[in-house]
Amino acid sequence: MKATGNFFVFCLIVTVGAFFMIGSNPVLAKPIELSYANFFPPTHIQAKLGASWAKEVEKRTNGKVKITYYPGGSLLKGPKMYDGIRKGITDIGMSVFAYSRGVFPSMEAFDLPLGYISGRSNTFIINDFYNKFKPKELSKVKVLYLHAHGPGLLLSKKPVRTLEDLKGLKIRAVGSGSKEAEALGGVPVSMGQGAVYEALQKGVVDASFSPVEVLKGWKQAEVIKYIVDCFSVSYSHGFYVCMNLDKWNALPKDVQQVMELLSLEWIGKHGMAWDMSDAEGRSFALSLGDKVITLSDKESARWAEAVKPVMEGYIKKSDGKGLPGQYYVDTIRALIKKYE
Repeated sequence: MKATGNFFVFCLIVTVGAFFMIGSNPVLAKPIELSYANFFPPTHIQAKLGASWAKEVEKRTNGKVKITYYPGGSLLKGPKMYDGIRKGITDIGMSVFAYSRGVFPSMEAFDLPLGYISGRSNTFIINDFYNKFKPKELSKVKVLYLHAHGPGLLLSKKPVRTLEDLKGLKIRAVGSGSKEAEALGGVPVSMGQGAVYEALQKGVVDASFSPVEVLKGWKQAEVIKYIVDCFSVSYSHGFYVCMNLDKWNALPKDVQQVMELLSLEWIGKHGMAWDMSDAEGRSFALSLGDKVITLSDKESARWAEAVKPVMEGYIKKSDGKGLPGQYYVDTIRALIKKYE
């Protein structure tokens, strides 16, 4: 009887000990499972950076977090990303602010044709802008970090050297880019990057406002013939990496800290990657025989004058919503100069 009792006590000690070992061992404990959706093709550097961020979270939490990554729009397409994050279809998502027109009135200021310089500087500019203003429109999600592509230029099937050449040209554009295309005399056609190759190939559009990285990253060098260096009206689109707010709030504090510190590191990685991609895109296009058209100083000034109503329209619209549109634009212009 005594032996039986001792055996029972022994089993109880082993069971309790095992319980505490499992509970305290992050390898044996069940990991926190998260999903991460990205619309970039799996081979694109921005998709790869999303994947490496997810892997690094797993590594730095010692396996406490497990992230299933869905690139290439396999879970959510770019225009559906923000709603998908809000509704919990994905826990984390990367996409473009401009794909959700009207949803981000403050962040729309960043899309204006203000003469941007590089992907790296643009990425720091948009993060500085967000941290300064913390727009209410982004309070319903957890912003992990932002990044932005290099100067958005005109990529065309037809030669464009003057404003007159733009008249009636069907130009793919999104967000404020649509108003820019219209101000320059073109006909804006809104669509995500995933549809642009076929649209150019089939003549649905004649040109596209995009960073030159798409020429290789999305293979669009195969279906355009000219890169128009219109830097006086170059724009940039901001990208977000956001998380479902409820999911974020449910994470342990140590996991939140890992994600936030890691996100700060990844800001610079994305900025450098955009510039590298631009260089590769231009080189790839030239290797296929595409030509570069550089606007004269006089023509550049004409284009800059033509798009002024786009900025004025944004400021007026922002004022109507009680937002400091002029202050937003002035802040971004100052940041452009700062990062030159």
